[in-house]
Amino acid sequence: MAINKNHEFEELNGVKCAIVEKNASAERVVFLKQLLEFNKYTVVVVDSPPPKPAPAATPKPPAIAEENTLPTGEGQLPPPPETFTIGVTDVTFNPTNAIFGRLLRTKDRHVVTLAYWNQQEAMSHDEVPYYETNKDD
Repeated sequence: MAINKNHEFEELNGVKCAIVEKNASAERVVFLKQLLEFNKYTVVVVDSPPPKPAPAATPKPPAIAEENTLPTGEGQLPPPPETFTIGVTDVTFNPTNAIFGRLLRTKDRHVVTLAYWNQQEAMSHDEVPYYETNKDD
């Protein structure tokens, strides 16, 4: 159990891990796994648990139920998207501290920026401070 939401850890595949991201897509897993392994972290990826089911609807009286019957299939929800939980075996790892503490590097030796971590930029522009990137002057 984490002290706060900024530093979560739990057991993934029987290994105590610091949580990097929950409910990540497959593409995001590939990106983060390559980045973290390049920075010498051991990455553990597991399927995220399925979302909790909605509460069951209260049954209607038989007269009302016959009038409002839905054809089979319309009441079905689409399957939830396949998501993953990403963790690293170093339980002291904190993504926020790693990004703003400038601890992670890209393969071309640039510092990982917040925009690069969030995949908003293809290259890390570490020469531009994060507080100057979105000015509309």
